[in-house]
Amino acid sequence: MAKKLVRFDWAMKRLLRNKANFDILEGFLSELLLEDFKIKQILESEGNKETEDDKFNRVDILVENKKGELIIVEIQNTREADYFQRMLYGTAKVIVEHIFEGQPYSQIKKVYSVNIVYFDLGQGDDYVYHGTTTFVGIHNKRELELSEKQKELFKKTSVSALYPEYYVIKTNRFNEVAKDTLDEWIYFLKTAEIKDEFTAKGLKSASQKLDILKLDPADRKEYDRYMEAQRSDASFVETVNLEISSAISSAIREVVENALSAGLPFEVIAQITGLSAEKIQEIADAVKDK
Repeated sequence: MAKKLVRFDWAMKRLLRNKANFDILEGFLSELLLEDFKIKQILESEGNKETEDDKFNRVDILVENKKGELIIVEIQNTREADYFQRMLYGTAKVIVEHIFEGQPYSQIKKVYSVNIVYFDLGQGDDYVYHGTTTFVGIHNKRELELSEKQKELFKKTSVSALYPEYYVIKTNRFNEVAKDTLDEWIYFLKTAEIKDEFTAKGLKSASQKLDILKLDPADRKEYDRYMEAQRSDASFVETVNLEISSAISSAIREVVENALSAGLPFEVIAQITGLSAEKIQEIADAVKDK
């Protein structure tokens, strides 16, 4: 049996910034990064700004852990073609904003960019991706490594550990079958539900603290407003897609009719339009009946 909870993006904006609820986000990041993650502080982020027309299409939070590393967690609800570039801009902006004038480059903080998206970003059939920066020899194909002195200076063992790391979780690609504890978290991210048998770090606390029925009246009103905005956005996107689909169908039909009038064979029309011979015959019959 699954327990229905508030969505994680709304919780991240309204509830998870409270120190009493740090254990929820710590649990998620521990499962994703495969380490015991502890939050030192929540830093100001763009997603923390409140506006009257805020529809929560995007929520982000900037976290500093006990090691001084910075983690951007961002949730994007609507499709953005240039989202990869925004991931890059986000990490670059955080790096620049957290090194002081006059500091050596060795003081640049490690940044993780964790991106939870509710659309099919890029092309790929996995639902969790991890990106790092490595340098590989053009001739010998061997990876460039840190010297022993650099390892001592940076307290890192590889060049890639100095650079930002990116995680992309494509919730729409997840089949809702949890095979491990990270999958349990992704199940929650996709469905806003936690099953009784789940054991992932932070989920037990999330089950207790993110219960819709336990929200105070003000938060419940805000959450209902959020859900209505989500439904409105989904309806708008669906309407636009239907209109685009209808326009494309009309345009293809016009091409078929013109091709038939010009006497082109069905095989050629099929190659041009991608339609089946049966569909072309259907249009041809309709044209005759006019």
